[in-house]
Amino acid sequence: MKIYHSINDFIQKERCTILTIGTFDGVHLGHRKIIERLNELKAQENGNTALLTFFPHPRRVITNGNAVKMLTTMDEKIMLLEKSGLDNLIIEPFTEAFSQIPAAEFVSEILVKKLGVKKLVIGYDHQFGKNREGNYAQLQKLGKKYGFTLEQIPVQDIEDITISSTKIRTALEQGAIETANRLLGYPYMLTGKVVKGEGIGKKIQYPTINLHIKETYKLIPKAGVYIVKLPIDNRVYYGIMNIGNRPTLNGKQRTIEIHILDFSGDLYEKTIRIFLLKRLRDEQKFESLQALTAQIQKDELTARNWLMKKS
Repeated sequence: MKIYHSINDFIQKERCTILTIGTFDGVHLGHRKIIERLNELKAQENGNTALLTFFPHPRRVITNGNAVKMLTTMDEKIMLLEKSGLDNLIIEPFTEAFSQIPAAEFVSEILVKKLGVKKLVIGYDHQFGKNREGNYAQLQKLGKKYGFTLEQIPVQDIEDITISSTKIRTALEQGAIETANRLLGYPYMLTGKVVKGEGIGKKIQYPTINLHIKETYKLIPKAGVYIVKLPIDNRVYYGIMNIGNRPTLNGKQRTIEIHILDFSGDLYEKTIRIFLLKRLRDEQKFESLQALTAQIQKDELTARNWLMKKS
């Protein structure tokens, strides 16, 4: 998959462009239904597929950054899309000025002249252009005018299991990680750099790594204790992760700490990816470090038993 960081960087190929457009946040099962259709059309028409997406998310620009949190960072989105079979990913910087482009101009100047679209595949609820004025009916008319065909993925195909990014975000905010994973089609991930903590874990025989996520727009699930997996040096490890303020230690800021099972090594300054598998419990305040340690021991046993049943 070739990646272009603006529409102007995209080099039109001789083959026709089979295009879809959207933020594709989470690249969930509904999104993949659209991409699967692009790949089917590519085989039928010997086409060149492309996905036009935007960064930052349009809602974060229009609402001055106070919009909804994102399911995927751009690096995570790219990683997921690289597995999809797409030929091209075009990431257009989304600005206030871009949001003011009228729908008809967006089609004629961008989709037709710059991207060379011959086939456009969209979701059932796709809207575009200034004030989201563009819709399927308008695209049909413009397609006839400019010589491209339009295909809409039916609502029943995308919503067979009621998939939407909003429902996935709600599940994560409520701690329903297994529901979110089912709708995503893969375990929800967190990507960040390992940074130094206070070393409390070592003192209680449960050393942890501390994960710093630089992208402030990334959605962090509900505080609590989770079973996770993480690839390290081409091997998969499992662990227990705590998201929260560490009330037993009178913590003031949210941290993400992971105790990796059966692992010894130095990961400081390394970027790692954590996949969330199951939520065990809420974060709790214990009366002492000894009581906290006893609970972590229980969590470890619960995690190992759960993993054994899954293996």
